[in-house]
Parts: sequence; structure tokens; C-alpha cells
Amino acid sequence: MEVFLKTCGLKRVRTLLVLSLLVLKAAAECPKPEGGENIVLTDDALLKNHYEENSEVTLECGNGYETESGSGVITCIDEKWSEPDLICRKKDCGAPKPQPSMTFDMSGGTLFGALIRVICDKGYQVSGSSFKQCYASGWVGRTQCEVVTCDKPGEVTNGRNSWDSEEDPEYEAVIQYTCDPGFSLTGNATIRCTETGLYDSEPPECQGVKADDKTTTVTVTHRPTTPTQDGGKMITTVAPLKATEHQDTDDAGSLTTTTPTVPPAPQGSRDIMTAEEKTTPTAVKSTTALQDQHNATLDKTAPGVGYLPVIISVISVSLGKVFLLLII
Repeated sequence: MEVFLKTCGLKRVRTLLVLSLLVLKAAAECPKPEGGENIVLTDDALLKNHYEENSEVTLECGNGYETESGSGVITCIDEKWSEPDLICRKKDCGAPKPQPSMTFDMSGGTLFGALIRVICDKGYQVSGSSFKQCYASGWVGRTQCEVVTCDKPGEVTNGRNSWDSEEDPEYEAVIQYTCDPGFSLTGNATIRCTETGLYDSEPPECQGVKADDKTTTVTVTHRPTTPTQDGGKMITTVAPLKATEHQDTDDAGSLTTTTPTVPPAPQGSRDIMTAEEKTTPTAVKSTTALQDQHNATLDKTAPGVGYLPVIISVISVSLGKVFLLLII
């Protein structure tokens, strides 16, 4: 009986020892490994539920970082993980891809997380984000430089400008202004679109030309009243003719004005004036008409014509005396 009890007691002890070993073995499993700064577990390591003694897992660099050195493999020994040999560094995005009329301020660097500022050339402006940031995938931030434009140039009364496009004028575009006939331009004849989107000056104005500013030249021809003055030759004088009011030209070619100023003719002479320009304000008829009229006047006052009555009177008196003598 005692032997039987001793045998049963030994079996129970053995069973308890086996169970104890199993519990100790289960307790010997390693804890879940953890990554370090900028180091994370791989997807395979994350999917495991148990980490046995002497098991291995692999670590890798986190988002935005890349491997500089090391394998990243760690091992569980005595329920502890070995130190990782993996060294990670920030990813370098490098210089952004060049774009037309665009430069970058990269004083903040080009590593992961860095910001750079977009700078457009003179006459261009940023469209989109003014910054780009370095991400794991590269530079992020859509932007472009667009040319600066100005509003279409304004119209001017009694004038016009040279812009005939449906598009707005771009930077450095030059607009030319001209005035209609009879109007003068006041201000700058050209305006330029600047980098601010404004013109460098206001549009000019077209103002009417004052009558006082309209001066022309007329020719005044004088014929002596006696054949002895200058040998009977025509005397021609050229002088400016200015009008103070509006002038018109009739169908016959005569030019008229309200208050013309005509240079005086020499004393003792007759005047004939001819306009040298059709638009000259003058109160005389055309050269041909005046010449014909003057010739008719000269015919009436030609030498000898004025003495005919005297001659007839002398002859009549002489004949009367002869007749009386014959009677006596």
C-alpha cells in the first residue's frame, strides 16, 4: 500500500513539473519589438502575434527618411531585443524642376519637411501656392508664374489708340495715342503696362486747336498808282496772316473769316492778296478772281484815259475861237 502511494505521488510530481516547464516556456516569449526615432517595424513584423526566443524581426526607416547604413535586423535573446544597427536620414528632395519665369528661395534647405518660396521674374505673378514643401514623394505645391496684364486702354475723345486686340495688354506693352485732324494731343503720346498691372501714366487728351494758333502766310501784291513808281512793276509782300475765329471755304474757292489781320499795303498802291493754303483764314477772293477784277480797274485808270475830257474841252474852245474870228 505504501509502495502504491509512493508511485502515485511520483507521477503527480512529474506532471506538475511538465506543466511548470510549459508555463515557463510560454513565459519565455519576447515582447513586441519597438522602433526608434524615425525607425518603424516592417509590415511582416507588425503582423506577428508572438515573438519567440531567438526570433528575428526587421526594422526600416520611417516616412520621409531613407537608410544611411545598417540592416535593421534585431534578435530576441533572453526575452530582450538587440539594439538595431539601422541609421536613417531625411530624404533630400533636391532642387525643384525649373519652370518658365520662376526661381526659388531655398534658404530653408531641400530636406524632408523643408519649405521653399516661389519667386516670379519681373513682370510675372504667382498663380497658386507661393510655397512648395518637401514630402516623401517629392515637392508638393502646384504653382506657376503668369505674365502681368493691364486693363485695356481707355478711349480718348477726338482720338484713338493703337490697341486692337481682344486680349488685355501684357507687361511692357506700349499703347500709342493719336488725335483726329484739328485736335492736338495733351499729355504722353504713349503709355506702357508696368509690372504692377497699371500704366505708367494716364491716357492723354485731344483738345481742339485754338484759332490764335492757326497762322499762315499770304502774298500781297501792290501795283503802283503811277507808272513812274518802281517803273510800273508789281510789288510783292509776303507776311503772316492770323485769324482769331473759325474759317470756312465756299464752293467757289473763296476763304472767309470774321476778323482777319492783313498786313497793310504801301501808301499809294493797290493791293491784291492771294491765299497760299486752302485752309488759310482770309477775307479776299481767290488769286484769279482778284487779278481779273484788278485788271478791269487798271483798264479804267490806264494812262491817257483820265485826260480825254480835258483834251475834248481844249479842242472845243479852240474851234470856237476860230469860228468867232472867221465871223468877225
